[in-house]
Amino acid sequence: MSRAALMVLADGRFPAGGHAHSGGAEAAVKAGRITGARSLEDFCRGRLHTTGAVSAALAAAATLGIDIHDLDAAADARTPSAALRTTARRLGRQLLRAARIAWPAPELDALARAFPKGAHQPVVLGVTARAAGLDGSDAAYCSAYESVSGPATAVVRLLSLDPFDATAVLARLAPELDAVAGSAAGAARRAVGEGVGVLPAASAPLLEVGAEGHAGWGVRLFAS
Repeated sequence: MSRAALMVLADGRFPAGGHAHSGGAEAAVKAGRITGARSLEDFCRGRLHTTGAVSAALAAAATLGIDIHDLDAAADARTPSAALRTTARRLGRQLLRAARIAWPAPELDALARAFPKGAHQPVVLGVTARAAGLDGSDAAYCSAYESVSGPATAVVRLLSLDPFDATAVLARLAPELDAVAGSAAGAARRAVGEGVGVLPAASAPLLEVGAEGHAGWGVRLFAS
């Protein structure tokens, strides 16, 4: 296991396409639900405990070798918004492209053949983590961190928020990130024997509604 590989995978400079997506923050800013550091923290906390927890468990499960078709179907079922499903597959495709160069592996090639139009990003993240020598807990941490770091970075651009304040938000959320990642990894271990139905299915209706509206904007800074 290489913890350095985890840092590479979780680095915002890893060319997986996440920089072009706000994780719903752009729609929330326009709706007035994010206006500064305090409301950004509330938004990130909500995202972490809903879609973040779901994605972290899917990623951990993929690392443990659970069937990728079952996991991708589970991700579809947990993503009501067509716009978010499209985004998840686009991000998965971009991540897989970068991963196959960084950590060439037969399982990544097989994933590309199985999903030529892209699998859901958390599923790809889990298979990538496995190819990089990481475990389910590592994948869960990476996914959970992405669920809050993306919106925090986006709001720095959207509101000209002080980057120090945005980073402080992430630091305050660290204990909760620990808890979510640990719970997600535990759910993934149970899914090995009990099936994908035991993975979390928490919902975030405002994110879903916001994503559908955001997809129809004529002018936007982020793709989602």
